[in-house]
Amino acid sequence: MTAAKQPVWDVVALGEALVEFNQTRPGEPQYLQGFGGDTSNAVIAAARAGARTAYLTRLGSDAFGQALLDLWAREGVDTTAVERDAQHPTGIYFVTHGAAGHEFSYLRAGSAASRMAPAWLLDASANGPATVLQQCRILHVSGISLAVSASACDTAYEAMRVARAAGARVAFDPNLRLKLWPLARARACIAHAVSLCDIFLPGLDDMAALLGLHDAHAIADWGHAQGAATVVVKLGADGVLLSSADPAVPRQRVAGRSVALVDATGAGDCFDGNLLARLALGDDLAAAVRYANAAASLAVQGFGAVAPLPTTQQVRALL
Repeated sequence: MTAAKQPVWDVVALGEALVEFNQTRPGEPQYLQGFGGDTSNAVIAAARAGARTAYLTRLGSDAFGQALLDLWAREGVDTTAVERDAQHPTGIYFVTHGAAGHEFSYLRAGSAASRMAPAWLLDASANGPATVLQQCRILHVSGISLAVSASACDTAYEAMRVARAAGARVAFDPNLRLKLWPLARARACIAHAVSLCDIFLPGLDDMAALLGLHDAHAIADWGHAQGAATVVVKLGADGVLLSSADPAVPRQRVAGRSVALVDATGAGDCFDGNLLARLALGDDLAAAVRYANAAASLAVQGFGAVAPLPTTQQVRALL
């Protein structure tokens, strides 16, 4: 980056954040209010890892939108460029529990975040989204950011282009949710996003569903073929495969950590946020992955997507 464009933010994320209502007991009408949204979880994880962070989204002018703003304020995530919408609500979702496990029910159709459009993103005022994108080290987006609407998909692509043009790296996690869009569209949109990213963060299950790929090396090869310079394949309890497009850098596996699993909700988001924070703060890829693995192993030992995200002190103590 030039001297005139020194980064203000280490990690910036774009996407949809939601308010969660989690059933406290199966079959009973009591719910505990929390928060969700993959890129929001990831940017909070990055903030707890010591990164300077900002979030780009749109929220309803409602109590739920204010609750999310309050959450990010507590976590040290900058929201200067978040836009409020008086006509469209903040998205919410419910988690119910039964014999078949937990089930997610979303009320996000027509949400304020789904109304993201490139014209909003390209606001180049001092506090506009474009200015934030031009002042970050790493931008993080996900497949959910592409899936919530066609205009949100276009906005995410434009964000990736703006950030890269300013010298930032772009990270992309496909985070496949086939309830949100048809498989054929998901394949096409995700492949294009990978072509716009520097760091591709797929999970094994997502790529099996998306492309029928069950081998981590095949997934890495596919990511590089689309244009990603770095691919980090998340293998759950089996750890991670790291791969670089540079033939001088050998592929390597980083083993997972054996822990007592309580709740895997948000584990991938925790991994992403911690990985990107450590890369932005100067760690090499292998060291950043080891840190992120440790962070995710701590996160799955608590309930919810946000509450168990660890601080850097907790991760360092484990390492």
